[in-house]
Amino acid sequence: MTLPLSINLMPKSPASDLADLAVLAERLGYRRCWVYDEGLVTRDLYVTLAAVALATDRILLGPGITNPYVRHPGVTAAAVATIDELSDGRAFVGIGTGGGLTLGPLGIDRRKPVATVGQMVSSLRGLFAGETVDTDGEVFSLRSASLAYGRPDIEVILAGRGPKILSLGGEVADGFNLSYIHKDLIGEHVSALRSATRQKDRRFTITYSTMLVTSEEEFQKARSTLSFRLVDSPTAVRRLIGMTEEEVVGIREALAEGGTTVAADLVR
Repeated sequence: MTLPLSINLMPKSPASDLADLAVLAERLGYRRCWVYDEGLVTRDLYVTLAAVALATDRILLGPGITNPYVRHPGVTAAAVATIDELSDGRAFVGIGTGGGLTLGPLGIDRRKPVATVGQMVSSLRGLFAGETVDTDGEVFSLRSASLAYGRPDIEVILAGRGPKILSLGGEVADGFNLSYIHKDLIGEHVSALRSATRQKDRRFTITYSTMLVTSEEEFQKARSTLSFRLVDSPTAVRRLIGMTEEEVVGIREALAEGGTTVAADLVR
C-alpha cells in the first residue's frame, strides 16, 4: 500500500513562490497542500491559498493549521468556502488551538482552547451546510449567521498534541493531523484516535506531519521552526526529549524578543 503524501508550506516567501511549489507537488502526485497560518510571521494564509488554487488542478488545499482566535470563525468559514469555490471543490480546513508564534505578537490570550475549537467545528459545519447558526461562547458568538455558498462536505481536520484535543478530534472531526509528535508517542496517539472513532460510521483520516533533515546544513535551517514547535509541545513531550524548564523559558524569551531567527540559536 502506498501512503498518500502531503506538502506543508510555511508562507515566508511570496505567494507566487508557494504556488510554484504546490504545482511541483501536484505534478509529483502529492494529495494535499497545507498552508501554515502564523499571523504576522508569514504571508496571509488565504491570499496564499488563492494563489495555490489558481495554479493547480487536483491537489487538495487548506489551512494547516488555523485557529479560532486570529479571525472570527465565521470569517474563516467564508474564506474557506471561497477557496473551495475558487478551486472547484478542493478545499479542506485544519483547525487547532493556536501556538505562541501566532498568538503572542497579536497579544491574544488563548482562552478555553479545546471548548472553543469544538464550538468552531460545530459552527463551520452548520455554515458550510447552509444552516442558520446561533452560538454563544467565551471567545466568539454568531447571531442568525448563514453562508450562501458553502459545501456541506468540506473536510474538517483537527490538530494538536494533548489528550483533550485528540479526544475532541475523534468525536467531531473528519480527520486528525499529528504534527511533530515524538516518535515514541505516535502509536499511543493513533490508538487514542482509533478508540475515539471506533463507534463512528464514517471515514477518518490520520496524517502525520514532520520535518526530515539529512545534513547539518538542513538542520541549521530547520532550527527556527523547531524553536516554537518545542516550546509549544506538552510538558510530557519536553521531558521525554530532555528539555529543562530553563531551556523552555530561554527559547520563549528569545521568540518574544527576536522571533524565530534569534530563538534558533538556542535549539541544540
